[in-house]
Amino acid sequence: MTLAALRPAAVCCTGCGNPLPGELYNSGRPLPCDNCGAKLEVEAFPALFRGTGPLKGGEALTVENEASCFYHPHKKAAVLCSACGRFLCTLCETDLAGRCLCPTCIDQGRLTEGIEQLVTQRPLYDSLALSTAVLPMLFFPITVVTAPIAIFLALRYWNRPGSILPRTRFRFVLAIIIALAQVAGWLAVLYFQVL
Repeated sequence: MTLAALRPAAVCCTGCGNPLPGELYNSGRPLPCDNCGAKLEVEAFPALFRGTGPLKGGEALTVENEASCFYHPHKKAAVLCSACGRFLCTLCETDLAGRCLCPTCIDQGRLTEGIEQLVTQRPLYDSLALSTAVLPMLFFPITVVTAPIAIFLALRYWNRPGSILPRTRFRFVLAIIIALAQVAGWLAVLYFQVL
């Protein structure tokens, strides 16, 4: 069986646009086009000759009282969205970490970072808290404001998911220690000023 018998020509000549015969595919050398004579060498992946299976198109509704897809009213519902409960056809269902989700829930999960598998970046609150505690020490008087902010950031975001890569809470702890030392320093300065 030749390649031409497997599948009709899917590649056209770059010179005349005529469909090329299967004998030109993967021949290993340039061969002339039957129509215009242009020398062509066609390298095709094996998938070009592989037949495709049945496409997943969703079943049409056959009975009037049958449940239909929320997004495609003329398609039969196959599953429920795990998050919102909408009926979905096989076109709309998306399996994500063992949960079947509809397109709207996937978009919402991506925007709100509610679906762990869709999160591609996260703010590094631990690094922000540490920077807020350390960098103002270059100009010490502003630490009177930044030290409480660093403590607030560390405590506020303590339980938030960290980086996508695993990290410890060491930066949070270090930020709290440095900021508390700065607050203690300011309280000491204030105490000695009053005395």
